[in-house]
Amino acid sequence: MRLAERTKAIKPSPTLSMNAKAKALKAAGEDIINFGVGEPDFDTPENIKDAAIKAIREGFTKYTPVGGIDDLKSAIIEKFKNDNNLDYEKENILVSCGAKHSLYNIAEALFGPGDEVIIPAPYWVTYPDQVLLNDAVPVIVETGEEKSFMIEPDILREKLTGKTKALILNSPSNPTGLAYDKESLEKIAEIAVEHDFYIISDEIYEKLVYEGFRHVSIASLGEEIKQRTVVVNGLSKSHSMTGWRIGFTAGPRDITKAMTNIQSQSTSNAVSISQKAAVEALTGPQDFIRKMLSEFDKRRKYMVARLNAMNGVSCKTPVGAFYAFPNVSAHFGKKFNDTQVNNSLELSTYFLEQAKVALVPGSAFGDDRYIRLSYATSMDNIKKGLDRIEEALGKLE
Repeated sequence: MRLAERTKAIKPSPTLSMNAKAKALKAAGEDIINFGVGEPDFDTPENIKDAAIKAIREGFTKYTPVGGIDDLKSAIIEKFKNDNNLDYEKENILVSCGAKHSLYNIAEALFGPGDEVIIPAPYWVTYPDQVLLNDAVPVIVETGEEKSFMIEPDILREKLTGKTKALILNSPSNPTGLAYDKESLEKIAEIAVEHDFYIISDEIYEKLVYEGFRHVSIASLGEEIKQRTVVVNGLSKSHSMTGWRIGFTAGPRDITKAMTNIQSQSTSNAVSISQKAAVEALTGPQDFIRKMLSEFDKRRKYMVARLNAMNGVSCKTPVGAFYAFPNVSAHFGKKFNDTQVNNSLELSTYFLEQAKVALVPGSAFGDDRYIRLSYATSMDNIKKGLDRIEEALGKLE
């Protein structure tokens, strides 16, 4: 018996693979500093956990409507109104098992054979594979550090064809931590309306922004672009709820209906208990986010300064998320004993084996010149890990 052809087109998530390898080494007794994980190191706030416990005790443990419970949809609608100046009805909202599931529902509903989906690089590792899994074609567009890793309007126009179905935007970005300002989004929105393609706007890191940067949802820039945009968000990053698996989308009713039908035949509803916890996360006190953000900001400044002080390393200062994405290509071609480093994967492997530091190669995100480090770990780990990286780089000749 043969596997389906689509299985040959995809690969395991590099971020999850690196994290698993780091955890295995740590379990074997190795002192591993893990910069590879993409989740906050803060515990879920107590009021959210209490809401989940209350739901369990009250027996809220059965199936729910596929698209999400009404009080959660109402909370999501209020969130979009207050945070993004966007008005939606419940028919526009779908609650899913994490933002990754939300994105997959979109791909299933919108993409088909021959459709082209533009993905600016660097990109989150899952985007191209989700496109491929739905028989469409990922069109990878290099951006570049000099343009703050943002797709330029002229370049976007050049990549459009009669088969272009959508553009995937991730702002703030994983892996770069950079983000699109309002002016840049307005130019992209104008092109999308003019050429009639969809925008998939992944805004999962919207709450994690620094130095006064203001997140803007592209869907808020006018009714025409709103009708061509599906906004993706969730609670994993903003409320440290990665394991609770709550993501949600807001978009045109016909797309939301199609995605809901698809979800009804895959996972059905998101976890009932997690949905009740999500209501509390959205409607309860939000001071946790400010405290977490303040700590992330300290780590961000320290990590970027240390990286830029290292020989042969340069790193743009992120304005969002919790990642640094330094250029380390100056070290390619160097050796340590019999180990030669020719690309980001080999350098990442060298760091893991020689420095006991786990991180993710830039090749996983579509740009081999870089590596990704997460500062969603303690300052002590950051200091120790960066010391090890700097020492390891000094050994390369």
